[in-house]
Amino acid sequence: MISLEPMTAEAWERWRSDSIVGYAADKVRVGAWPADGAEARAAAEFVSILPDGQSTPGHHFRSVVNEHDEPVGVLWFAPTQGSTRQAVFIWDIVIFEAFRGRGYGRAALSALEPIVSELGYSEIGLHVFGDNEIARNLYRSAGFVETDVSMVKRLG
Repeated sequence: MISLEPMTAEAWERWRSDSIVGYAADKVRVGAWPADGAEARAAAEFVSILPDGQSTPGHHFRSVVNEHDEPVGVLWFAPTQGSTRQAVFIWDIVIFEAFRGRGYGRAALSALEPIVSELGYSEIGLHVFGDNEIARNLYRSAGFVETDVSMVKRLG
């Protein structure tokens, strides 16, 4: 149904820009960051994680391509740092809005498994914002289990 193709430089630039804006909005939405300066903070995090951009060693950027050779999303993963487990971490997975609800997210997660295994890893981790029930349900149905949960109660 889909394939995970190496991301072109043009697609990477478009994704990076959109991802910074989206990540900043997510952090503001859940109350982790103030709106003022959120995009600059998100951009700084990207530079910290990806000092060499798309060429940062160990990081893999794939376009999710459907059976009609249309890019329908993106996937970014890399080995988990500071862990003794043989794991990769999905830094970002996005199915473009026009293609959501068609099974592409689940298919991308399934297509990632043999790639991760071929790279010598036995585990895939990810983070999902607590208020994103659609994504949480997708990940659970794809076999992911919650390993820890952070909670907050806002006063006043």
